[in-house]
Amino acid sequence: MSEYMIIDGIKVEIEGEKNILELARKAGIEIPAFCYDPELSIYGACRMCMFEDERGRFDASCSCKPRDGMVIKTNTPRLRKYRKMILELLLANHCRDCTICHKSGKCKLQEFAYKFNIEGVRFPNNSCSLVADKSSNCIVKDQSKCILCGKCVRMCNEIQSVGAIDYAFRGSKMKISTAFDGDMVNSPCVGCGQCAAVCPTGAIVIKDDADLVWKALGDAETEVSVQIAPAVRVGLGTEFGFEEGTNVMGKLVTALKEMGFDKVYDTNISADLTIVEESNELINRIQNGGKLPMFTSCCPAWIRFAEENYPDLIDNISTCKSPMQMLAATVKAMYKGEKKHIHVAIMPCSAKKDEGKREKFNGTVDFVLTTQEVVRMIREHGIHFNHLTETLPDNPFEEYTGAGVIFGATGGVMEAALRTAVETITGEKLANVEFTDVRGMEGVKEAEYDVKGLKVKVAVVSGLKNARDLCDKVRAGKADYQFIEVMSCPGGCVNGGGQPFVDAFTRSDLDYKGLRAKGLYKDDAEKAKRKSHENAGVKALYDNFFGEIGGHKAHELLHTHYEPRKK
Repeated sequence: MSEYMIIDGIKVEIEGEKNILELARKAGIEIPAFCYDPELSIYGACRMCMFEDERGRFDASCSCKPRDGMVIKTNTPRLRKYRKMILELLLANHCRDCTICHKSGKCKLQEFAYKFNIEGVRFPNNSCSLVADKSSNCIVKDQSKCILCGKCVRMCNEIQSVGAIDYAFRGSKMKISTAFDGDMVNSPCVGCGQCAAVCPTGAIVIKDDADLVWKALGDAETEVSVQIAPAVRVGLGTEFGFEEGTNVMGKLVTALKEMGFDKVYDTNISADLTIVEESNELINRIQNGGKLPMFTSCCPAWIRFAEENYPDLIDNISTCKSPMQMLAATVKAMYKGEKKHIHVAIMPCSAKKDEGKREKFNGTVDFVLTTQEVVRMIREHGIHFNHLTETLPDNPFEEYTGAGVIFGATGGVMEAALRTAVETITGEKLANVEFTDVRGMEGVKEAEYDVKGLKVKVAVVSGLKNARDLCDKVRAGKADYQFIEVMSCPGGCVNGGGQPFVDAFTRSDLDYKGLRAKGLYKDDAEKAKRKSHENAGVKALYDNFFGEIGGHKAHELLHTHYEPRKK
């Protein structure tokens, strides 16, 4: 006999749901909640998701397990009055400048206040006197908008294992804070932005540099070039009504041209460039007794995490710059114009903002815009994105291979590197270029390949908690890998902190990370050339500019080194 519950008069079969909140949603009954996220631990702080049982008792649906024969109601007069009181108390301690908040229109507090017809707040409001912490290059923390749901804390500690923020103080003085209530810039924060991705209000948002870019675009004496990262093309379209994962690169190029950018480049070519240099470095390490395993170096949040937590593994990290920095360095070095030159990077990643300001890169990237910022800029400019025709990026950085575009998904860098490394070692063409073992949204993947008698064992991790676990094994000598890919955001860049956010609970039916990755793999499959070393544009760059792979000029422009950071 199957087990079932009665929810608002509807018989709902229990099929392994871990709480009543998820069971009710399966029946089409939406119970409001602030603090719940299926990917995080149960906290039960907001109390919005209460239900009423047959005896009139209240309980939280997020923490209560379904039991056979239970009869509950989720929308009684008592519950409505209770929820309205919670909302009123939250609003009493919340800065209500909604019109100038980046989260406006997507704020859960705003949504529920409208849904429950909150027409006034009876209590005084003093929260707007608080000053936002803008010290970080990546994120802004505004305590006046915090509702203490704890999602950011759980994300930072449970999924990312960074521990930059936690609860501080007690009672009415409780808040989300860094250690010793210091500035974010002095905390262990790596800038991944996953806290902002789960924040239901505007308490944590990604830092916005759009006004600085608008100023550059409006200066007649400045030439502005821009590059677009792989994951942006499959993340941006959903904001304009396209299906999740739709590739809108051609329309985005047109939009950027209309906004005033002089040159629009595709970061995919430097992803191919990264693979050529990285594969060469990996092969040299394997064949000449270099430090192994070699870690990828594309993700700036991972780099900062390693610098602070694993200084003994710094030499294991590839010396290759990220694709963003490789292209920027190349564009700046090749620029021959007479005007002042500003280079902008559009990235799915909030941590790229910090990478762009690192002194070691000499300001080759002047401004980093996230996908979210570009969406706002397109709307601000009054562009009807859906009606745009498609335009190709500018030469000489137009051509890319399938290997370059899959960088945006977890496992993509690994697969692209394997395609080139295997062909280089064997001297033979691959019959099948798809290394499917390293694909997928799992947090940890590993595979082993026999390359002409050479055993190559690889691992792919996304999410910094998974990275920490793997690094601990490497440090202890318990992980026998030659090559490891690390992406700080779960699922890779398609789920970067700068991408449009998707509520993991209300849209649990939507595998948005998988769909975005699918869009990249579709682009890969449709390309005539699917291996980075086959990119004619990359070959031309070596012939006419860099010289040999791994040579002096290539190393000067395309490589770097990292140092341990003090905590």
